[in-house]
Parts: sequence; structure tokens; C-alpha cells
Amino acid sequence: MLSDIEIAQQAKMKKISEIANSIGIKDEEIEPYGHYKAKISDELIERVKDNKNGKLILVTAVNPTPAGEGKTTVSIGLAQALAKIGKKSIAALREPSLGPVFGIKGGAAGGGYSQVVPMEDINLHFTGDMHAITSANNLMCAILDNHIQQGNELGIDPRRVLIKRCLDMNDRALRNIVCSLGGKLNGVPREDHFIITVASEVMAILCLSEDLFDLKNRLGNILVAYTYDNKPIYCKDIKANGAMTVLLKDALKPNLVQTLENTPAIMHGGPFANIAHGCNSVRATKTALKLADYCVTEAGFGSDLGAEKFLDIKCRLANLKPDCIVLVSTVRSMKYNGGVAKDKLTEENIEALKKGSVNLGAHIENLKKFGIPVVVAINHFYADTEKEIEFVKNFCKEKGADFAVTKCFAEGGNGGTELAQKVVNACEKQNNFHFLYDLDMSVYEKIETIAKEIYGADGVDYSKEAKKSIEEFIALGADKMPVCMAKTQYSLSDNPALLGRPANFRITVSSANLSNGAGFIVCRTGSIMTMPGLSKSPAAYKIDIDENGNTVGLF
Repeated sequence: MLSDIEIAQQAKMKKISEIANSIGIKDEEIEPYGHYKAKISDELIERVKDNKNGKLILVTAVNPTPAGEGKTTVSIGLAQALAKIGKKSIAALREPSLGPVFGIKGGAAGGGYSQVVPMEDINLHFTGDMHAITSANNLMCAILDNHIQQGNELGIDPRRVLIKRCLDMNDRALRNIVCSLGGKLNGVPREDHFIITVASEVMAILCLSEDLFDLKNRLGNILVAYTYDNKPIYCKDIKANGAMTVLLKDALKPNLVQTLENTPAIMHGGPFANIAHGCNSVRATKTALKLADYCVTEAGFGSDLGAEKFLDIKCRLANLKPDCIVLVSTVRSMKYNGGVAKDKLTEENIEALKKGSVNLGAHIENLKKFGIPVVVAINHFYADTEKEIEFVKNFCKEKGADFAVTKCFAEGGNGGTELAQKVVNACEKQNNFHFLYDLDMSVYEKIETIAKEIYGADGVDYSKEAKKSIEEFIALGADKMPVCMAKTQYSLSDNPALLGRPANFRITVSSANLSNGAGFIVCRTGSIMTMPGLSKSPAAYKIDIDENGNTVGLF
């Protein structure tokens, strides 16, 4: 089979104006970036705002394993499959980050015959959204340091600066630095840090903003520092949010592209789910719901991370109600959770499958707690046996979830028509969607509810630093905000080595920070890195230009 990039380079793309017209968007309502990608204008969003909403389908997954689950591939394949069975569908996805593209995880444009295109553009600079977010964040940091340098009228304590500079790249050398060295003219020396752009609060804010003025207001509410006498300083206090909004004016507009089968796709925003809320933008999702009968969106990593945050944070803040949840898993991932080594996953092993099925079972049970119909999608691999598939099918039935095998990677939309029909049926079932916790609960009760109900923990412990921070946030009036848990994606617990369905463990909150503009409290557990590093052999080693000027090695 051809590589992903070879398949993408052979795609028969339609001009982006044709894609737009197919879902009722006029030529003048898009802002083209070349022939095959465009920004959706504010005028279009205003025109369709009173349209009836289509069905909202959330695609999530089990805890990721080295074998790969293919959540984005299934999301794109499902959108294509819905079109195959005669439904008007749109995929609403996140944008890739350059860090994983050149690191180890890969891009976020799908795979095989279920990809969004132009794949190279999307995985690299796209329409410049990531660069705009990086610039806006770093402008805020520059203005704050300049304020301190130019007399520090607000009395900002350099030891209590909370905001961090960012870069859309994996670069461990920038995690902990000292800035402003070189004498009086170069500023006040202090410890500083870089985070990856997708971990920044500016990214989270862009994805949760309803419009340009909501964006400006949220940016102004970013908690940037404390004064020497412990008073909070916000972004609006250092007069940075206006200029930041100007930098983000175009980035706020959703991006329109297409799949390999010319199904419309809106890609916009991309916060990481183990650090932030892990969903594409509210504007993209709401626009897709107004333009199609079925909107397929995804949340990052496993259902314990992205899906929980999609449901408890994004849906709550944006007043969204999912009609169906698709839970992606594989036979291989279940065997891996059952203790099988990566190089043995192609061998039939029913006993390991039974042992590892507890992880899938936990995710099904977690999602059903939100009152939404669940369909399990088994992403098919060549070595899967009929006996293994039959076991998973019966297991899902016992857990009260519908089930479908998908072959979207190898067959595109045709490989997902069974799943598409199951999803259509699920969208018509009784839906009692509700949140996991109430905002009136205390911060500690919210954290404990997530830990016990979703992770299966016995309870929660707090470091002295985390407890102090949370008490400060409560004093600032943030106790009615939802909680965004930063946790490893590899386990239901906060220990990545605990596979399957861990029991008899406690979650430890090591630190906390307030994303005041985004509207949630972030609690970090375990050793979560907000600035990843490159591996010993990063993907960048394989990416190159051939003698004809074509990109090679990009997946």
C-alpha cells in the first residue's frame, strides 16, 4: 500500500470554492488561501446562525497504545461514509501541531484513504493559525517584561510571573531558562519557561471564543502575574489584549478543506488533551452544525481526557449537545492492554483479548455516564481474526454499546458505511445528556468526581503547592469554573505504566494553574510536560525534499 503522503499527493482535489458551494457557502463568503484551502468568513457565520443544527457526533478512543488506534482516520472515514450513504456531512477537526509532526506522534490529518487534504499544507504551516497564536502569546509576554523594565507601575513581582512564552515545536532546551541577562538595558533577570503553542491558554481561548469581541474579553482576563502584595494582574491590566486580538483576527476564522473523497472538513484550533481541553474550536463546530445534517468531530486522546473535557467543558461553555459518541478501539490495543508485547500483536490471542478488554469496558462505562448513545468502532487491521472480532462484538453488546468494524484506512468511506448507519441509528435513540458534575460543587469535589468516576481512583491527594494555588483561585472567584485535568494519556490512572483498568490507586495533583480567560482551572497530575522534547530518532530525520521538489517522508 502507498504511504499516506503518496496517497495524498495523488488525490483528485476539487477547488475549495466547489467544496464551499456544495454545502451552501457562497464564493464571497470564503477567503481562499491558494486553490484548496480557505478561511470561512464572519459574514457566513452570521448568515447561517439561525439554521437548524445538524446531529453532533463525538469521536473518541481508548487509552492510546504504541500499536496506534487511528481515531482521526476513523473520524474522517466516518464523515466520508455518511456521505456515501446519502447524508450531508462535515468533519470538524483540530489542526496539527508542528511539534508532533517533526517529533514522534505524527500529524493530525488522518491516514490511508481517510485523510484531509492538502495534507502537506495542513500538517505544516496551513493558514498560519499556529504562528498567529504563538505571536499573540509572546507579545503578551514581551509587554509584561517591558512593563517591569519601564518602571513597573503595577508592582509586578518578577518571581510571580505566571504566563510563559511558547513555540510550536518540541524543544526541551527551552523548558527552563533565565531571561533578560546582559545588564540593566536588557531587562530584569528572572527565571522563565517555554511551553508548546498548543498548551498555551491563548490556544484554549481561541477555541472557546464565540466571536472577536468575546476573544478580546477572554484574552483580557488571562491571569498573567501577581504583585508584590499578592494582588492579581490580568492581561488587560498590562494593556496587551487589544493588540493580541488584532494578531488573532484572521486566526479566529475557521479553515475549510476537504477529505480525499471531497467531503467538506473544517479544521480549526488544536489544544492538546492531556494538557488543555483537547477540542477543535467552538466556532468551527457550531458552523459545521449549521451547514450539514451530520457533524463529525473528535476530542484528543482517550475518553478519560478529551471526551470528558469535550462534554464537561466545551459542551457546557458552548451550549452543545452531542447526539452520539463513537469510541474507537482496536483488537491490537486490547491485546496490548492484556499484556502482549508490541511485536506479538499480530498473533491471535483470545486470552489476552479478554484480559485487555477491561480497558475498553471502562471507557464504555465512562461515556454512558453522560447519558449519550455509544457506538464502538473497531479499526480493522489485516491480522485481526474473525474469532477476535466476534469476541469484541459480544463484549460490546454485554456492555450496552453498539458495534461496527471499520476499514476506513484501506477503503475510505466504503470501509465505514456499517459504522455510518449505526451512528445514524444511534442519533435517533433516547438521549439524556448531562454533565458529570455541577459547577456549584467545590473545586475539590469536581476533581474527586472526575478521579473516581472516570479514572477509577480511590481518591485524590494534593501537593502543598497545588493546594495553595487552588485556594488562591477560589479567593479570586474561580470556584464555579469547570476543571481541566492534565494527565497522562496512556493510562486511566496518573501512572502511564498502569495499563488495562487500574484499581486501588489514588490520583496526585502536583500543581494547578488558572486559565481564567479560557474559563477553567487546570490541575496537573503525574509528570506532564508542557514542552515536549524530540526522541532519539525524530520524524524530522525522514522528512525531506526529493530531486523534483516534492515532500517525502511526511508519514
